Amino acid sequence: MLIVNGLYKTFNSGTCNQKEALINTSIHVRQGDFISIIGGNGAGKSTLLNCIAGVYPIDRGSIVIENTDVTNLPEHKRATVLGRVFQDPMMGTASNMGIEENLALAYRRGKKRGLSWGISNKERSLYKEQLKTLGLGLEERMTTKVGLLSNGQRQALTLLMATLKKPKLLLLDEHTAALDPKTAKKVLEITDQIIKEHNLTAMMVTHNMRDAIKHGNRLIMMHEGQIILDINGEDKKKLTVEALLDRFGKVSGEEFANDRALLS
Repeated sequence: MLIVNGLYKTFNSGTCNQKEALINTSIHVRQGDFISIIGGNGAGKSTLLNCIAGVYPIDRGSIVIENTDVTNLPEHKRATVLGRVFQDPMMGTASNMGIEENLALAYRRGKKRGLSWGISNKERSLYKEQLKTLGLGLEERMTTKVGLLSNGQRQALTLLMATLKKPKLLLLDEHTAALDPKTAKKVLEITDQIIKEHNLTAMMVTHNMRDAIKHGNRLIMMHEGQIILDINGEDKKKLTVEALLDRFGKVSGEEFANDRALLS
């Protein structure tokens, strides 16, 4: 589904603030993979997702999504095959529009616009059924302005919008980091449910080691712009935080120093 080959990305090149964010980074993602990505601050996690999405142009390397080379495609063209959920619950939705209006925008992604009525009764029924699967009661508040929702409700809605058209690849960039623990757990449960139900291919950046171990079938650990661990199958199922830290130390030659990840 995704082939990332030899990616290099440097910020502020040639200045005193030069930062090599990705160094010869490669990864092959299979159809149906749900990959959690963990690493310290500045490891390159979010940069990798942003390069895949086309937010950042890369210096060298290639990106292929389902046999199509998208390396030089702009962000808006890649958006037709990608779904994204961001860390900030305020992103990805229009706060001054209703829930059903936001879903209609997501449903029409990549389609030509006409002069017919904005939302048909058939579409409204579809949105209601989809909202029911979230278990948050939003199907009874379809005309409510999204800006009035809680962060958790809004993030769950954004997740539904990102997957409404069954994207080739779902990118989750620390999408529970701004939520309280109880709400984050609920959103992760919804994430698992949607990915499993639709057999989606997904990559999830997280700062929480326990979440990285618990969710998905594959775990990738990044350090200083490179992938240093790729754990899947039975190996991942048996993984513990302590074992992950031990592996990190052996591969990188140093201790994992990220309080946010260790204390989560």
